Amino acid sequence: MMNTEQPTSASESTKRPPRNTAEWVTFSIAAIIVSSIAGLVIYSWATERDQPPVLSISRPEPIRRENQQYYVPFEIANMGGETAESVQIVAELKRNGQIEETGDLQIDFLARNETEKGAFVFTQNPQEGELILRVGSYKVP
Repeated sequence: MMNTEQPTSASESTKRPPRNTAEWVTFSIAAIIVSSIAGLVIYSWATERDQPPVLSISRPEPIRRENQQYYVPFEIANMGGETAESVQIVAELKRNGQIEETGDLQIDFLARNETEKGAFVFTQNPQEGELILRVGSYKVP
């Protein structure tokens, strides 16, 4: 007996049915979303990359006293365009023009639009003197 069926070619066996409307709509929406995200990332990179770090320090919470120590909470934010590394924060407690106590803290890095919280600890009451919190230094990576 002889086989009369002809073998099908590889291209005929892998033919797919045409795409339906739902598949095209889904593909179009996904392509628009991916293109929009890529465009926003490129725009953000192009417009903000050359701005230096802008560091600001604030005291969002009141000073608290525990175990004969005074805790001075602070918050530091980088509102600039670049990351700041080795951010040094300095606290000074002055009375009658003399520095009574100091504190020094270093944050490894602070990315753009990032905020960090911390606290300085003093043995003397900061409310009885002049308290200065400032950024001492930073470096750009």
